[in-house]
Amino acid sequence: MTLNLTITMALAARQQAKHVDLGTSTTFRKQRYNRDGLDKVSLRRINCTLQISLNRMSKCCSSHCVITSAMQTNKYEPLLSNESTLIIVRHGESMWNEKNLFTGCVDVPLTRKGVEEAIEAGKRISAMPFDVVYTSALVRSQMTAMLALTQHCCQKVPIFIHNDNEEAEIWNKIYSQDTKNESIPVIKAWQLNERMYGDLQGLNKQETAEVFGKEQVYKWRRSYEVRPPNGESLEMCLQRAVSYFKDNIEPQLMAGKHVMVVAHANSLRSIIMYLDNLTPQEVINLELSTGVPMLYIYKDGKFIRRGSPAGPKEAGVYAYTSDLARYKDKYNTMR
Repeated sequence: MTLNLTITMALAARQQAKHVDLGTSTTFRKQRYNRDGLDKVSLRRINCTLQISLNRMSKCCSSHCVITSAMQTNKYEPLLSNESTLIIVRHGESMWNEKNLFTGCVDVPLTRKGVEEAIEAGKRISAMPFDVVYTSALVRSQMTAMLALTQHCCQKVPIFIHNDNEEAEIWNKIYSQDTKNESIPVIKAWQLNERMYGDLQGLNKQETAEVFGKEQVYKWRRSYEVRPPNGESLEMCLQRAVSYFKDNIEPQLMAGKHVMVVAHANSLRSIIMYLDNLTPQEVINLELSTGVPMLYIYKDGKFIRRGSPAGPKEAGVYAYTSDLARYKDKYNTMR
C-alpha cells in the first residue's frame, strides 16, 4: 500500500467517524463508542496510522534535504558521502521566447507552455535530493524553480532568502527549527541573469536578421567575444556567472550539498563551459532546451555530466552512482 493511499484511507476513516449514525440500537449503545461514533480502539488505530504516514512523509529525503544553520552562515560541514548532485535547468518558455524576441535581462514571465515545461521538469527530478536552490533575479527563472519544486517527493516548502541588508534578514527570519527543516532555501542572484542584449532587447530576431543580415545577428548571438550593440558578449556573461558559481555554489557541492540551479541559456552555457572544460568554439554550438534538467555528479573535485534525468518511474538515472541508487530505494520505501 502506497503512502498516499494510506493517508487517504486514514483521513477518510477519521471523517467518517464524524458522520456515522449510531441510531438507537442497544448493541451500539453497549459498545464503547465515543461521541464521534467510533470505538476508542479503532480511533486510536486510525490516528496512529495517520501519524505514522505523516511522519514518513516528513522524514522522506531528510538525510539529503535538511536545512542547517551551517548553510545559513556559510559554515559548511561535509556529509559522509564523497559525492553530491548538481541539477541545471534552463527556465521554461517565456512570453518573449514564444514571440521570438530578444529577451536578455527584460523580466518576462512564462507562457502556459513554459509552466507545463517547469512542472514536467519537476516530475523528472522529483526523487532527486536537494539542499539548496539558486535562481537568477528574473521571474521566468524563479517561476520555473517554484513550479518544479511543487513536484518534489519531500513536499518541502521552497522559501526565497532575502539577505540584501540587515533589515531584510530580520524580516525574513524563521524562528522555528522544525519549519526550517521542512523548507528548501532558494537564493536569487543577478549574476545568474541572462546575457544582456543591449539595443536588441525587445526586437524580433527574424526582423533584426533581415535588417542587419543573418551573419551579423549570428555573431551577436553565438560568438564568444562579439558584443551586441551596448550589450554583453558571452565572455562577459561568463565572467560574472562562473565567478558566482565558483564563489557560492561550488563550495556547497564541495561540502556534500545537493544543488539545483535554474537560470538562462547564456548564463548556463557559461557555467557548462566551466564544468565541461569547453573551448570558446565548442560553447557557441551548445544548445539548451527550455525546461529540460541536466544532471552532474560532483565527486573528488570533478564534475561528471550524466545527461538529463529520467522520469520518476524510470530507473536509468539512478544507475549512475551508488548514492543515487540508495536514495531512490529509500524514497520508494517511504511511498
